[in-house]
Amino acid sequence: MRGGRETGMRKSKKAERQGDVEVGRPGRRERRRAETRERLFRAALGLFAQRGFQATTVEQITEAADVGKGTFFNYYPSKEHVLAAFGDMQLGKFQAELASHSDQEPVGEMLRHALSALSEEPGRSAALVRSLLGAQLASEEVRKLILEKLGRARELLGRVFRLAQERDEIRPGLDVNALAMAFQQMFFGGLFLWSLTPEEKLAERQGRAFELFWLGIAQKQEKKP
Repeated sequence: MRGGRETGMRKSKKAERQGDVEVGRPGRRERRRAETRERLFRAALGLFAQRGFQATTVEQITEAADVGKGTFFNYYPSKEHVLAAFGDMQLGKFQAELASHSDQEPVGEMLRHALSALSEEPGRSAALVRSLLGAQLASEEVRKLILEKLGRARELLGRVFRLAQERDEIRPGLDVNALAMAFQQMFFGGLFLWSLTPEEKLAERQGRAFELFWLGIAQKQEKKP
């Protein structure tokens, strides 16, 4: 009986170690796949900035990433899906800001942090922003992929603005869905204008726009007599 219990314990510990590798820490194969996907992603963004989205081919992307051409399709069904991955990355950053938001932190402050995080990646290259925006205008497939991401982001934003109303940070009569749309219009409008004249950091320009946006919707403080 003792030997059986010990054998069972050894098996249990081995299973725990295997489960830890699978769940907590990705194995070597998973790490390599993640590294290859990231190389393809970065190579594609670099070429989109240099050549434009339409002029960039899958073969050029795989050559820049130093992988076989067929490897690309193991990670992305098409080059349009690289842009969808960019949208997923941005959405993930916003979700991370929401997850890290504490009950004591004002909603406006959380949105300021989120806006800064969302400005980080596109703020590295005005040429890339122009290419990405152009792709959305020129490709129906890209528009469908991006619109789905924007819809999910608006749902999250609507919840954020509703929370701000519950905390009396913004005026109660405002439509939270309209606010979510206005926030996206502010962000993408600012992104477009910055891409044309990128003399300053994107985060700084977007930050100033947000201050005006928040001032317009904030709960008005009563003046003391």
